Amino acid sequence: MGLSFRHAVCMAALLSCASPAMARTVPADVVFTNGYIYSVDKKDHVYQALAVKDGRIAYVGSNAKARRYVGPATQRVDLGGRMMMPGLVDGHMHPLDGGKSLMGCSLDYLALTHDEFSQRVRACTANPALRRANGTLVVHGWFQEAMKPAGVRLTKEDLDRIDPRRPIVVRSTFGHTTLVNSAALRMAGITAATKAPAGGEIVHDAKGQPTGVLEDVAQDLVERVDPPLSADENVQAARASLAAMREQGITGFLDAWALDDDLSSYTALQKSGELTARAHFAPLVEPATGTDVAGNVQRLKSIAAKYDQGPIGVDPGITVRNVKFFMDGVIAAPELTGRVLQPYYVNAGTKDAPNWVPGTSLGPAPYFPPAVLGPLLQGVVQAGFDPHMHADGDGAVHIALDGVQYVREHLPHADFRPAIAHDELVSPADVPRYRPLDAVAVLSFQWEKEGPDTVDAGRDFLGPERAKAMEPAWPLYKAGARIAYGSDWPVDRLNEWFALKVGVTRTNAPEAGEKYSHPLGDAPGLPRPAVLRAITMNSSWELRSDTLTGSLERGKLADLIVLDRNVMQIPAADIANTKVLLTMVGGKVVYNRDGSIALNATTGPAR
Repeated sequence: MGLSFRHAVCMAALLSCASPAMARTVPADVVFTNGYIYSVDKKDHVYQALAVKDGRIAYVGSNAKARRYVGPATQRVDLGGRMMMPGLVDGHMHPLDGGKSLMGCSLDYLALTHDEFSQRVRACTANPALRRANGTLVVHGWFQEAMKPAGVRLTKEDLDRIDPRRPIVVRSTFGHTTLVNSAALRMAGITAATKAPAGGEIVHDAKGQPTGVLEDVAQDLVERVDPPLSADENVQAARASLAAMREQGITGFLDAWALDDDLSSYTALQKSGELTARAHFAPLVEPATGTDVAGNVQRLKSIAAKYDQGPIGVDPGITVRNVKFFMDGVIAAPELTGRVLQPYYVNAGTKDAPNWVPGTSLGPAPYFPPAVLGPLLQGVVQAGFDPHMHADGDGAVHIALDGVQYVREHLPHADFRPAIAHDELVSPADVPRYRPLDAVAVLSFQWEKEGPDTVDAGRDFLGPERAKAMEPAWPLYKAGARIAYGSDWPVDRLNEWFALKVGVTRTNAPEAGEKYSHPLGDAPGLPRPAVLRAITMNSSWELRSDTLTGSLERGKLADLIVLDRNVMQIPAADIANTKVLLTMVGGKVVYNRDGSIALNATTGPAR
């Protein structure tokens, strides 16, 4: 009886009782087969085939069933066993600055001696094309923490010996320090009497004179010396940044300190059809304005009204739904501007016979004191924004978590996704707080290795126990925290695959040398699925695009990449050598390495 009734219904409705795939199958634009398609769905399924139609994933599954999606005009791509996975979503970077770092004078993140530093800067001074219109030479890529030998400290006098007449501005890769010469100090009007702005520091020598070193917000004081680029120059930098991202397989990113130049530049590229990654922006709230909740909310809403393009669609667009807060600086020396719970160590001995003991400094005063942060976050969340907080030291992390808790208690039904970026030190007591507060830890995996910034500029100043606990990805993972990835480019070179390798192994590259050849600390690296999820689904969740990006599932946007090796199966150290062969955003090919993947123009131009 039941069988006859079912047949009758089927006859009446024709295909309604066929399998869903058969009932709704229409030819796809492109069908990929014979791949290792790592989905990053809830169970990390691996499939053979994937079909794309109108910018979305129409099917993911077996080769056999994928044939149903092949029509006369369908492109068919045999992956030949290559790995496909979701496009990378970088949850914390500074892309316009990254694009600028690809142009002009750069020290290329190198570990330099004093003489090597001087030689390279002097070579740039000899090239008039590298100077700004006002005569200033701006130098990027200064890896201050890696100066050789360890402990080298540069001042304005070092730059004065290179050029005493014209301004020189040297930008640290960490983004928290700028070194300038005397000519730049004069042009900026910085004297011994100049007061540092809230959240910044003008470093002085024993005589009370500025040394030329400016920390954090104090860097803004040299804007007259290093004025903003023109609109055309900014668009050029944004274009360069997108080219670098496509090559890495990045299909979405958060600009974690979005100024008007950033927003206008990428908007211009979006309008001209050149935006090749989904762009999310987090305007900054300055510490000095922390008590003005209403004023900040009004300003943020105004920025969003001007630039946010609404719901995410097939074509890459722009959102302004995140807000950036600096809770502190960095825990590495010489800055030591990260806020910590216990004092930094100082050398009570000599250089040759050091005796590291606890000092008195906890770093700078909190940029947003707890009494200010809670109400400010509440106002931002009520306005519909998600807070994104830079917190390097465990003291800053603690304040940030307290701020999230304040909002959870005062707005118990609010749907907000707080992010705490970097988390280089986290108190053991705070590790289990992330999960119940649903705070995402946005980590930069490439820092989880021995290097000048951790061994030479961090270990002694933190003391032995804290040094072992640096970069606590494993404790956070074991405690169930949601971990996302953010490169913080251009703090480091944009190399996502090296970062993922470090996330798994906690080791540096072989060329770093024997000194930095051991894993960092006592904790293991993360499992490969966790590392890949951090840069796909979890960063998509952070940016409220997880229903559309971050995994390869039917109905989601076709943001995907094809790799030259299987990062789930090769030796972990080899992950760093991965090359992206194809990057697709919304079903359009935006990068095809040397034409490696045979596709014609019907899925969009390769750019």
